[in-house]
Amino acid sequence: MAILVKKFGGSSVATPEKIHGIVDRVLSEKKPGDRIVIVVSAMGDSTDDLLDLAAKVTDNMPKRELDMLLSTGEQVSIALMAAAFCSKGRPAISFTGGQAGIHTSDVHSKATILDVDAKRVIKALDEGKIAIVAGFQGITDEGDITTLGRGGSDTTAVAVAAGIKADFCEIYTDVDGVYTSDPRIVPTAQKMDEITFAEMLELARLGAGVMQPRAVEYGEHNGVAIHVRSTFKNDPGTIIREEYTVQEKNFVIRGVAHDTNVAKIAVKGVPDQPGVAYKIFSALANANVDVDMIIQSVRDSDGSNDILFTVAKTDLVEATSVVESLKEEMGGFNYDVEINVAKVSIVGAGMLGSPGIAAGMFGALAKADINIAAISTSEISVSCLIKASDVKAAVNAIHDHFFPNN
Repeated sequence: MAILVKKFGGSSVATPEKIHGIVDRVLSEKKPGDRIVIVVSAMGDSTDDLLDLAAKVTDNMPKRELDMLLSTGEQVSIALMAAAFCSKGRPAISFTGGQAGIHTSDVHSKATILDVDAKRVIKALDEGKIAIVAGFQGITDEGDITTLGRGGSDTTAVAVAAGIKADFCEIYTDVDGVYTSDPRIVPTAQKMDEITFAEMLELARLGAGVMQPRAVEYGEHNGVAIHVRSTFKNDPGTIIREEYTVQEKNFVIRGVAHDTNVAKIAVKGVPDQPGVAYKIFSALANANVDVDMIIQSVRDSDGSNDILFTVAKTDLVEATSVVESLKEEMGGFNYDVEINVAKVSIVGAGMLGSPGIAAGMFGALAKADINIAAISTSEISVSCLIKASDVKAAVNAIHDHFFPNN
């Protein structure tokens, strides 16, 4: 007897046939007494279809109304999934994010979950029903629908698992686990049996698309073990947990990630005085723009500073608007924007106390004749900014260096 949350992504629920396939699988695997919550995304490409529809109405749709529109995709999925279970004699009930008690901030299009009051979900489980919850969405204190950003259904699933004190949260997807790199880019990538929250969070933050970073963070903060596995296979996937339970940490580096959703902004000639960096980055934060790499250099000629930083391409409009407004306020400076860039990163808790890891990465890139435009580090990661056209060669070169026997 267990309390389980199972999340199925858009490709897993893309057709009525696939929905019935999920129902059959869940019922065949269900043990007597199991209490099950299913979190689902919108069917197939329906979110993209809704975005295309919005673009035909206006090229500047208010984010509140966009959230209202996009949230309907998951509502289609939950209604069909609940109906499919009922058609096979198994009581089920669907809940939107708000009905499931998912309370969020009021930042439309990338809201964060503040609290989960899952009493209606728990009541449904107590009545012997399977609860079907819409991923990707929540509700503000004012009653407005919000969305959680791409991959937000992962976060929904982990948050609901924490809210109902589930024994496990299973993330079903079109890959069969977490790999040492994207297997579509690196043919020799190896599936991991386990990975720690800290390492998975860093991989996700740096571009590994298998999990949304906030989902991993929520799991770590609430002690929810996450099992990433394939919708289409019964094989075990990768378990994300606090610490390793098997002797898997044979490698100092656990994975190589890449991110092409990157834009570089170089602000040139800002005054070299206290408070300038604060003014720039606090303004970006107030516009809900996440900044990643930051490099500041001092010009010898006039003592002014150049500041380079990266943002997601999806935040570029907001970021350039902020920089443009600051340009006038701060007496004028120049800035350049470059979008044909990408980030490659290595992640591994084992690099702490292991000299030469960064040098090995830089050497692999040099051997592949790939230039590095910027570098950033954390305790368990090193990232390099490169040309977008070099991503595949870079990831393979780095992976071959750190995983030579795969």
